[in-house]
Amino acid sequence: MVNIKIAIVGVGNCASSLIQGIHYYRDKSPQDAIGLMHFEMNGYKPGDIEVVAAFDVDKRKVGQDVHEAIFAKPNCTTVFYSDLPPSGVLVRMGKILDGVASHMKDYPENNSFVLSKEPELTKKEAVEILRESGTDILLNYLPVGSEEATRFYADCALKAQIAFINNIPVFIASDPEWARRFEDKNLPIIGDDIKSQMGATITHRILTDLFKKRGVKLERTYQLNTGGNTDFLNMLEQKRLASKKKSKTEAVQAVAAKRLDDENIHIGPSDYVPWQKDNKVCFIRMEGKLFGDVSMNLEMRLSVEDSPNSAGVAIDAIRCAKLALDRGQGGVLQGPSAYFCKHPAQQFTDDEAFTMVEDFIKDDGVLRLKTLKRAS
Repeated sequence: MVNIKIAIVGVGNCASSLIQGIHYYRDKSPQDAIGLMHFEMNGYKPGDIEVVAAFDVDKRKVGQDVHEAIFAKPNCTTVFYSDLPPSGVLVRMGKILDGVASHMKDYPENNSFVLSKEPELTKKEAVEILRESGTDILLNYLPVGSEEATRFYADCALKAQIAFINNIPVFIASDPEWARRFEDKNLPIIGDDIKSQMGATITHRILTDLFKKRGVKLERTYQLNTGGNTDFLNMLEQKRLASKKKSKTEAVQAVAAKRLDDENIHIGPSDYVPWQKDNKVCFIRMEGKLFGDVSMNLEMRLSVEDSPNSAGVAIDAIRCAKLALDRGQGGVLQGPSAYFCKHPAQQFTDDEAFTMVEDFIKDDGVLRLKTLKRAS
């Protein structure tokens, strides 16, 4: 089977975990492949994914082999597979735009970006690289708040006629105008804002859905998150957080029995703790009323390595995008977007989204989506 050729924008912790995972699972048997939602997807395995192009703006990564760049500072994620052969793919200088927060320069180099002085990428150059490398799918791993830069690369994907997976909370797949552009070009898009495998958002959603199913009235809730990677450092700039907070909040509101008033729900990144590195700690509190109008509350603490927690989801998203390309299916992939992302164009419960993804893999996802729409 032909490899799935991907290009990556942003060679950070998430890209590191993804690339390590591609090689880690390459020689695994289905019985030994712990941590995957799907070992095989219509013949495609994790090891069939190949990075053929990469873009970054940090001088410690630009010009380096991508298999070396993923271990360069400020990356700090867990190294679970380091025996990587040279890929032969050099990280190219990207387009900066709003991809780097202004306050990042105030922090030590080991924690922050060190901007490369190489000439910035032009759109024409980016499109040529994507075409010449044979890229099938472009993955966006830019920092939160990179609105202009994300639109730049989404447009590059359209011009290069390749699929696009938007892993960050900039609204592309969930923006009707951008969705229409991908549909008009018959190019698949998955987004926006990737969910972790077992992270704060998916856990909070499942608990919120459980309250609804068990007849418990949810009155107020919060979700607080701390971490020590560059993502959390980047998000200290509050103006970059608007789309992130909306994405995470709407993901929970969408499965509540009744939408909570704004003052009764608080969800979002909370603080940067350098020594946590890529470990993310989440605190969730939910308050409600049980039978007889009796009060109850639930508190939970979740600690995960942030980047590996999303890599397995990305591996499935990549393979779904490739299946769509193989089938000549373009536009927003509703099932994969709803199951893999926090802010899809249309929200479904996780049970519904799971079924939609399974049907999509079996190539009857369009029929399932129409059935769900009729039911709603």
